[in-house]
Amino acid sequence: MSGNQAASSGRLVVVAAPSGAGKTTLTHALIERMKARGTPAAFSVSFTTRPPRSGERNGVHYHFVDEVMFEAMVRKNEFLEHAHVFGRRYGTGRVVTEALLAEGKQIFLDIDWQGARQVRERLPGQTLLLFVLPPSLEELERRLRGRGQDSEETIRRRMKAAEEEIHHAPEFDHRVVNDDFNRALNELERLVLPVSP
Repeated sequence: MSGNQAASSGRLVVVAAPSGAGKTTLTHALIERMKARGTPAAFSVSFTTRPPRSGERNGVHYHFVDEVMFEAMVRKNEFLEHAHVFGRRYGTGRVVTEALLAEGKQIFLDIDWQGARQVRERLPGQTLLLFVLPPSLEELERRLRGRGQDSEETIRRRMKAAEEEIHHAPEFDHRVVNDDFNRALNELERLVLPVSP
């Protein structure tokens, strides 16, 4: 990559975390803060085979597709990354993401460690990997139960997955503990915003 390309290209910021750690809320708040300060930023809308939850809109929260469509996109190399998570498939659209990067935007990906690994392999010089940790597994379980969205079986599955995901946290560039929302948001901002010359 030439110096000119590097100067005009954006960066992929991967934010991963166990379910319930607060990564999505933190990421959206960070993007709004960055936009308010004049830093171009956007949230990548992933494709998924899971059905929409109450209140979710196609193209806003996710691009909801069926298994056949998803598999066709894999065959056509239309994903920057894709993975199986909790029996469903998730992927990041390659063409849209690359176009936004070319515009100089910082693109946020809310994906898991599998996807983070793929993204870093594909775009090693343009990727920042951040992992959001809960204060403890006990607190994570309390948050999952407090959401009131999941069955007991789902919570047990998510907690088991959380232990595995946390095991991969050292693979990331930085780890941020979400014990206090504003403190975690400020820390993420320091890690993401470019340093002024």
